[in-house]
Amino acid sequence: MSTTPKYVYSFGDGKAEGRSDMKELLGGKGANLAEMSSIGIPVPPGFTITTEVCHDYYEGGKKLPEAVKPQVEAALNLVESQSGKKFGDSHDPLLVSVRSGAALSMPGMMNTILNLGLNDASVEGLAKKTGNARFAYDGYRRLIDMFGSTAMGVEHEAFEHELSKLKEEKKVKLDTDLTADDLKELVKRYKAVYSKHVGEGFPQDPKDQLWKAIMAVFNSWMGNKAVQYRRIERISELKGTAVNVQAMVFGNTGTNSGTGVAFTRDPNTGADEFFGDYLINAQGEDVVAGIRTPEPITQLDSEMPKVYKQLMDIRQKLEQHYKEMQDVEFTVEEGTLYMLQTRTGKRTGSAAVRIAVEMVKEGLIDEKTALKRVAADSLNHLLLPQLDPKAKVTSVARGIAASPGAACGKVILSADAAVAFHEEHPEQPIMLVRKETSPEDVAGMHLAKGILTQTGGKASHAAVVARGWGKPCVVGCEAIQIDEKKGQITIGDKVVKVGDYLTINGTTGDVIIGQVPTVDPTISGHFAELMSWADKTRTLKVRTNADTPADAAKAREFGAEGIGLCRTEHMFFEGQRIVDMRKMILADDTEGRVKALQALEPYQRKDFVGIFEAMDGLPVTIRLLDPPLHEFLPHDDAGQNEVAKQLGIPVEKVKRRVEQLHEANPMLGLRGCRLPIKFPEIGDMQVRAILEAAIEVKKKGKSVLPEIMIPLIGTVEELSILKKRALAVAEEVFKKAGTKVEFLIGTMIEIPRAALTADQIAEEAEFFSFGTNDLTQLTFGFSRDDIGSFMPAYIENKILPVDPFQTLDQAGVGQLVEMGTAKGRKARKEKHGEHLKVGICGEHGGDPESVVFCHNVGMDYVSCSPFRVPIARLAAAQAVLGSAGQRDK
Repeated sequence: MSTTPKYVYSFGDGKAEGRSDMKELLGGKGANLAEMSSIGIPVPPGFTITTEVCHDYYEGGKKLPEAVKPQVEAALNLVESQSGKKFGDSHDPLLVSVRSGAALSMPGMMNTILNLGLNDASVEGLAKKTGNARFAYDGYRRLIDMFGSTAMGVEHEAFEHELSKLKEEKKVKLDTDLTADDLKELVKRYKAVYSKHVGEGFPQDPKDQLWKAIMAVFNSWMGNKAVQYRRIERISELKGTAVNVQAMVFGNTGTNSGTGVAFTRDPNTGADEFFGDYLINAQGEDVVAGIRTPEPITQLDSEMPKVYKQLMDIRQKLEQHYKEMQDVEFTVEEGTLYMLQTRTGKRTGSAAVRIAVEMVKEGLIDEKTALKRVAADSLNHLLLPQLDPKAKVTSVARGIAASPGAACGKVILSADAAVAFHEEHPEQPIMLVRKETSPEDVAGMHLAKGILTQTGGKASHAAVVARGWGKPCVVGCEAIQIDEKKGQITIGDKVVKVGDYLTINGTTGDVIIGQVPTVDPTISGHFAELMSWADKTRTLKVRTNADTPADAAKAREFGAEGIGLCRTEHMFFEGQRIVDMRKMILADDTEGRVKALQALEPYQRKDFVGIFEAMDGLPVTIRLLDPPLHEFLPHDDAGQNEVAKQLGIPVEKVKRRVEQLHEANPMLGLRGCRLPIKFPEIGDMQVRAILEAAIEVKKKGKSVLPEIMIPLIGTVEELSILKKRALAVAEEVFKKAGTKVEFLIGTMIEIPRAALTADQIAEEAEFFSFGTNDLTQLTFGFSRDDIGSFMPAYIENKILPVDPFQTLDQAGVGQLVEMGTAKGRKARKEKHGEHLKVGICGEHGGDPESVVFCHNVGMDYVSCSPFRVPIARLAAAQAVLGSAGQRDK
């Protein structure tokens, strides 16, 4: 019995050694060619060299396993017998294509060579056999170009230069206008280019061509663009690429031949319509290269009605077989149709939803399969405005795509200026451009249509707030230089002044000078239906991070089941509130602080009333004041002078207080639970405002479920002190009101020590909410606002697979979350006989992979920004089904 591995799988003549479920071994292209051949679809014969050969090639120091060569020879002999032609024959040669094909689609990332097998002798034989010298020499010049540029490293532009020069000499515009004699001359020139760059003549031995081409495909697996694509798409589990060698069929033999690319449904809208392009008298790359303008696929019905009908039959057969929308390539040779490829077609988020839902209604798939089909993140396309696809745009810079959607506005360089501009011109859109943003900028950020920052990453302040508000945002755009004094930004050699229009695409990170129209999203019935299936399937609740009634209402519209994080600090920056907040911070004693807090309390109460009413009957988790107090005071002289004038106090007092509050590392300083421990009156005011608001809403006949969350605790003693104080305030409020409301007191687990001692903390806490933004910062020792300087290098060097502020680090941070959940629940059950409610409210709450982790850990809910609620709902359903819905295989 032979122990030699099978490295080569043949297909053709209605038979195949492979199947569609062998994509890991044969690659997507090879597996589907085998499947199409088996189900009776016309496929030119060929064979696939497996991905294991690619793996062994690199493991063996770029050497092929010895058993590959005889298996390729045997498979090539089979293709010869099936086609009735001989490889290398000088009279009627078999020509082949050599293409790549990994298990996951990597469009355009690896190499393809067509017309392989032609040489000086066989090109003459082909010309005589077909009676078409132009066709033969057109194929030969294409081979020299593709083989030279992909297998031998010759710059493609060197060949293009000769082609352009010859067209100028012959005074023609299109390649198809060149005669057979012109193409013979072009072949001579291409061969000269090849010899000059390679140092030897173009290989005349077809077998030599074949092996060099196979090696070129394997080498392209580790080419820069393929490596970068896998990094961006987070593809790391593949062995390598397969190589597909297939008998050539020709779409460039004349007007009864052609080639095309099509989708079985519209990939932009999902409509059940054949969608694609074709060209008469052309080879495959002509359609995608843009050299000639192709015709819409439906027009083929009038030019080649028999072929078009056959294509439509195959379209239906493929969808019925694969039960999925397909992306196909075909060639028509002398009126005969051949299918060259089928694969799962890439599509927009809106198209994915429509296709999945309609295929359920057509009986092709069930609801669970539909839920798996839609990548959760792709729902962004349905939720936010996007650039008008018809608009012609030129990107002048690219940053990090931090919050999806498109926005256009007039450039404003500070939050204060944005507020002033809005007061004067409330109808005009604002594009807030900053080096970075801070909580002090929220008023201006809220007024802006979009936000662009020079620094920061996907979890920076600008990114987090923008996502929470559903505002398009691009961060870390280092190409922009901001000059506030001159009132302008520069991007390369271009200057954009304050008041000029700028457009950003938060989905791609592109920055565009000027106005670009946007289109509003439409949430169709398909979307609602898919979400209803997700809700039936998932077990994880989905809440939202919301700080205003408007945000809460929007989140409910998107299906939120409560608020998992209401940040109270965002409530203190507007109008009189910031004045009273600064009075409190600048007060000399407790009495002064209490007086300022009494002025703030009605604002707080009003805010909570609005949020409770918007979330009628749903739980609302309110985090007590978290940031350091210095964030509420200006740090520049002009701002400090303005505060002193506003409050009627000496500017020296403001400066002195700013200096007193200065901390070397504010993130680790006086913030979170440390504030009410040092200044108990701050916590008292907030607890009182929450409970009085809850009572007011209850008296209106609405259901209220407040949850008071104490942030940043590291010891159970911190929580115990503050819980005791909160309960005392509650008793006073209830006594005065003559009624009670049920409420919970819990904590935010965001310090590693809290996770490690979760059993102790759970004796006091009635719920845990993991704040994974800070937990990630403190576990890694990374500042999320400063990672832009090194994170790209970490990912490039595979130190980390992905930005841990974007997707939860399951091995490290996740271990703390899992441990804290288990220890906390066990202790709460033993001590109080109660279930400890556990959720997550960091940015990870809206990341599909992180949502799956939260489901697997057994959390009760995740909480995310309003515009990511549908994404989390779908990801939670996919977690139950064991599919992250991220990639098509």
